[in-house]
Amino acid sequence: MVSQAYLGIILLCLGYPDQALAQSKMAIAEARRLAHPPILAESLALGALPLSLIDHTFLGECADQLVTVATEQGFSQWLAEGTIYRGWVKVQNGDVAEGIFLMRSGLNAFRATGAEMWMPYGFALFARANAIAGKTEEATAQLDNALQIVKSTGVHWLEAELNRQKGKLLLRQGRPDRAEELYHNALSIARKQEAKLWELRAALDLAKLWGEQARRAEAHDLLAPVYAWFTEGFNTPDLKDAKALLEVLGGSLGVNSGRVEAI
Repeated sequence: MVSQAYLGIILLCLGYPDQALAQSKMAIAEARRLAHPPILAESLALGALPLSLIDHTFLGECADQLVTVATEQGFSQWLAEGTIYRGWVKVQNGDVAEGIFLMRSGLNAFRATGAEMWMPYGFALFARANAIAGKTEEATAQLDNALQIVKSTGVHWLEAELNRQKGKLLLRQGRPDRAEELYHNALSIARKQEAKLWELRAALDLAKLWGEQARRAEAHDLLAPVYAWFTEGFNTPDLKDAKALLEVLGGSLGVNSGRVEAI
């Protein structure tokens, strides 16, 4: 059961969001059927990660059940994770202050257990919440914490995404050169790992930056092949954003049948 839940995360990173979502939901449903509290709690915790990226509606239900099971059984680590995800749901629903409070509480509780494997993702979510709240410096500090854990533990699955997120924050702080460097780092890591979701996100942000710098041909040529690789997940935010940007870039360049024509 736990392996099925992990598979959902793996499929997401590899660029199969529809399959990832289906796998995560299937693992959670089977865990509920078995009614074995430790398996249910871990399946909910693992399943919440893909949901936090592509299905916030179902994430709320998942987080609530995780908190309930973990509270009843005294599972401190999974209670902490459930609290983090509950906070993220609140942030996404517009209750940013309460969401950040819950996420901070969950992260502190998680760290108190001594577990580190999933801490980088918790920090990454918390950084996004702080960025939404306009707390750019705090968000950057959270990403630095996450990257330090990646370095100390050797758990690199999120490293590309952490570099990308930090690049976005530095761009917001008026440091485009450093942002571009981090986007390139993210692309390099994602390509080595064949992590297509992280590659798409990094390519999208770098293409946006280049587009703003009047480097539209380079931006289009970077993003187009990454987007073209995908065969599913076209209703997810990442692929919608990539398609929209390609349409803007293609229109400005006069792209026809994949070729760039000067206009």
